[in-house]
Order: sequence, then C-alpha cells, then structure tokens
Amino acid sequence: MTKNTLLSKIKGPEDIKLLSYDELKALALEIRKEILSVVGRNGGHLASNLGVIELTLAIHRVFSSPHDAIVWDVGHQAYTHKLITGRQARFSTLRLWDGLSGFPKREESVHDAFNTGHASTSISAALGILEGKRLNNDNGKVIAVIGDGAMTGGMAFEALSNAGELKKDLIVIINDNKMSISKNTGAFSEYLSRLTVHAGYQRFKYLFDKAIGSIPLVGNKLNSVIWRLKRGMKGIFYKNNIFVDFGFEYVGPINGHSLRELEKVLKNIKKLNSPVVMLVETTKGKGYPLAEINPSAFHGIGPFNIADGKVEKNDAITFTQAFGMSLIKAAEKNPKIAAVTAAMESGTGLSIFHNKFPERFFDVGIAEGHAVTFAAGLASAGMKPVAAIYSTFLQRAIDQIIHDTSIQNLPVVFAIDRAGPVPADGETHQGLFDIALLRPIPNMTILCPASEKELDLMLSWSLMQDNPVAIRYPKADCPKEIPEFSHGIEKGRGVLIKNSDKSRILIACTGGMYSEVNVASAILAHKGLFTDIYNLRFAKPIDEKYFLNITKDYSHILFVEDGMKIGSLSSYLESRVLSSQINKAGYQNKRTEVLAFEDMFFPHGTRSEIFKGAGVSAEHIVQAAELLFTETHTSSTAIEIKEH
Repeated sequence: MTKNTLLSKIKGPEDIKLLSYDELKALALEIRKEILSVVGRNGGHLASNLGVIELTLAIHRVFSSPHDAIVWDVGHQAYTHKLITGRQARFSTLRLWDGLSGFPKREESVHDAFNTGHASTSISAALGILEGKRLNNDNGKVIAVIGDGAMTGGMAFEALSNAGELKKDLIVIINDNKMSISKNTGAFSEYLSRLTVHAGYQRFKYLFDKAIGSIPLVGNKLNSVIWRLKRGMKGIFYKNNIFVDFGFEYVGPINGHSLRELEKVLKNIKKLNSPVVMLVETTKGKGYPLAEINPSAFHGIGPFNIADGKVEKNDAITFTQAFGMSLIKAAEKNPKIAAVTAAMESGTGLSIFHNKFPERFFDVGIAEGHAVTFAAGLASAGMKPVAAIYSTFLQRAIDQIIHDTSIQNLPVVFAIDRAGPVPADGETHQGLFDIALLRPIPNMTILCPASEKELDLMLSWSLMQDNPVAIRYPKADCPKEIPEFSHGIEKGRGVLIKNSDKSRILIACTGGMYSEVNVASAILAHKGLFTDIYNLRFAKPIDEKYFLNITKDYSHILFVEDGMKIGSLSSYLESRVLSSQINKAGYQNKRTEVLAFEDMFFPHGTRSEIFKGAGVSAEHIVQAAELLFTETHTSSTAIEIKEH
C-alpha cells in the first residue's frame, strides 16, 4: 500500500467519521485499487468485495464497532471491513499461510464479531449476540449483512421468523446484487418504506400503541385489530413483502453506492427499537469493468492479470473437470441421470452439463439439506441423481443423508468436491470431516479416486448401484495415469502398486493422498528404502480379508489419509491389522503408523502448506516411513502375526 494516501491514515473505523464526502469517495477508490491489487496477486473473492465498499464505509460511519456488532454473512465480502479496522498493514498477506484470513476471524480483531464462512448464518448469530447484549445490559446495536444469494438458505428464514417474534431491535441489511428481490412498485411505496423508519413516525407509533393499550377492557383487542389493519395496508403498498409478514420494519431499495443515502437511512434505522430489514442494491465487481460484466468469473478467483483478467492455467486436468466430463458421458447414455447442486454450478464442474441437459440440471440455491432430500425424491421416482456438493457444505446436510437417503437406501450419488485440505479459505472450508461423518451411516458406500481414470470408473460403477454412494475427491490436479488406475472396480478392494520386489513397507492411502505418497515413495527409493503403495479406493466397505492378505507380505504398514485421524478409515484398518491372527507358519513383527489430520482446525494456505502444517506432506511421509523401519521407533505398535 502506498504511503501518504487516505487509506494509510485510517487506523480504525472512527477515523472515517472525520472525512468529508469527497474524501470518502477518494477513499473508496483507493480501497478498490488495494483490493484489486492484492486479490490479483493472492487470489480471493473479488466481485463481492468491490460491490460493498460504500456500504461498509457507511455502516462504520453510522455505527461504532466493536460496541455495535457487525456480522458478515459468509464473510467473503469483508475485505473493506478488514482494511478500515486496523489490518491494512497486513492486507498483502490475505489468504496466505500465516497471513490474514479471507473471512472474519474473532482471533484477528475485536471488530470481527462472529466467525463466518458458510452462508445464511448471520441473522441467527446476530440475533443471539443481540439477546446476549441485552441480557448483559449492553445497549450496542447488532447488524447482520447478508447477500440475496444467502437468503435462499432456509436458516436465514428460520432466524427472521424468530427475530420477528422476539421483536428486538435487530438490523438486517440485505445486499441485493442480482436484482433477485422484487422492487416495490410506485413512488408512494418508496416514500412509505422511508417513513416507517423515521424517528418521528416511530415515536408516534409507540405513543399511539401505548395509548390504545391503556384503554380498559378493549385496549389489547383494539390494538390487535389496528395491527391487522396496518398489516393489510402495508400489504397493498408492499407487494408480497415477506419481511413485513415476519414482523420487521422495511426500508428499500437503497442505492448501495450512494454514501449520503446510505448514511441517512442507517441513522434513522439506528434509532429503532424494533427489527428492521434494509434492502440495498449494489453492483458486483463495481469499479472493475471485467468483474462488472462477468461477476461469476470474479467471485472466487485465483491470482490473475489485472489488465486482462486472465488466470494462469496449466495443462493438467482437475478432479472437478474430470467429474464434469465423466457425468456428461454417463448422462448421454442414460436419460435418467440428473445433476443437483446447491449454488455451486461452476465450482462443481456442472456448467457444461447444465448447457447440455438443462431439463436434468437443478441448482437449488444455497440449500444443501434441501438439495440432498430433493435428490432423494428424484431417486425414489426412478431417477439417478448425482448431488455435487463441496465436502465442507455437505456437513450441513448430514441429517438428510441419514434420514431421507440412507434409511430408505435410495441410490443417490454424492459427488463430494473439495475433499481433504482446501487451499486459501481456511478452517471453514476444509473438507476433512466427510469420511468420519459418512462411514458410520448404514447403506453408505464411499470411494476415493486417485486419478481421472479412477474417477470415471467409480462414477460409472456408482450409477449402477442400488444404494447411496459418495465419491470424494480433492481440489487438485489429477496425477499422471498408471496402469493400475484402469483396473476395474471391485467392491471393497483397492489396487496394489508394486514399486519393487524388495519392498518391506506398504503405504496404504486414500486417493486424495496418492500424489504425496507417490513423491514420498520415490524419495525413499533413492535412499534405498523401497515401498509399495496400496490405493484403498474404498473408504467403505472394506474387504478386510483381501486387505489383510495384501499386508501379509510386508513387515511395516504406513496409513496415510486426507481426513481427520479421529474416526478415520486408517485408524480402523490399523486396528484390524493389529488384532488379526492369520494362521500361517512362522512369525514376524508388523509395525504400523497412521498419518492423518490431528484433532484441530487447520488454517488457510496452499494445499502443500496445509499438508506440511498437518504433518502429512511427502516429507513427513518419508520421515514416518524411515522411523517406522527403525527398531528405535517407539511410537509404533508391534504384534506377532503368523506368516508363510
């Protein structure tokens, strides 16, 4: 960041209250340039942040953070908030290892009232914070800032319903950048929306309600009649306004890029003692023409050239792309195949499928629970649905996977993208829990492809099954194909990759760890320590007899998994190896070790940095294998097992 700029002088939110409107416009321009520069280098969420700069400045000018709490839904649009709350010196580290998070973090600043990352949570959190403040005699205001896209999530409406019932002074700002919420028609409705949040109107309303309520015998009944009359009148002027029906005051739409207009309305809202929804209209990508024209492409983007907007690409195919192509190939042969996603059409590789089979493509919005049950409904009607959902977001639909899918044993295929460590987005987006969450569910089958070919084989196999099947794969490039990856799918069995007849160590891994294991195996070979690799393929079920028969030829077994160690497949298999008794002549000591993600949440960084921080990188696999092979490795466990 350049010195002697307006932005360089902003040390906290109170500083922007001293600026004139001309200075604020200049500051907004500087912030746009800073966000564009840093996201261009580091990658990040660009379009959404460029669209809320003026809104963020207006909120901080009217309210006093941290006394007044601001909760950002998802939080990917909080870059301006970070810049003006004392973090601009570190803003260049955004989304880098040990740098600033791309999302609000209470650990980073007192101005981050609540950690977010998933959609539709802000109103619930804000309402809880507000109730907590009032119970603690804290009169601070609480503001939830939520996008129109996140309003497709049912949790947002659950919170609105509760907030309307509690009648506390919650402020909900809906950022509409897609014109998805209909405008109220006519000049009078625009006037009325502003009138209802004006201090004079609210004072009159309070005194009127109090006076009517004090009338003996009929006061409460009369108030109820008047309330219904007002509700009916609002229904005339606010065409189908659901927020009014929930019991909220309503104002909007407001120009989200007019600081004067935003401040004027926010100052009136601040005086209210009842819940209010403020609808703000913004332009995604504001100030960067390429993002304004194509906001979806610049929603979440890797490092790119600011001049032309191009992202540097390599020739390798990603697992996401491989899935998309395989699904199209399958759908061309089978008209019963349908694709379901939850507001992640592009991210899950389904854009081409959508264009090719629009009648069999369903984007249900940010509603993962609904997506799963909708897919279960499709399956019950004889379709072959494939629900493509990120691992981190599938966590939100575990009940539906159990209750609506697995209990009925419905043949839904879950394409779980971003399984394992996920670059740059941090704790809220890591895909480390799916194996531990899904393995205990009866009727569920789980596969872990190691390559493009395996993914294709697994998807074809899964679509022929009569039970729910999950295929989990990482946000990564597919590795180079080897002959073993083309072997047919046998339920519960993996494939053995023989590297040497001298191998005494077997490394058993999930597909997402194959690349790291393969690198480690090559390094070990150069050191004269030879290893074979067992690509597990299945996380459930496991053909235990087959697996134990594979292990009999090895004295050391190292398990490597891209998931949490607690509840891991690796820990289960290790226990089976250690407890098994194979009746063969002779004995040998089998030594085992498990490398998986320990009991903690893992921060943002590159995929390799996350592996390194978790102790499961190629280098750590090498170290674990070397230690496992030595007699002094005290952390391993030995048992006697009969061999040939």
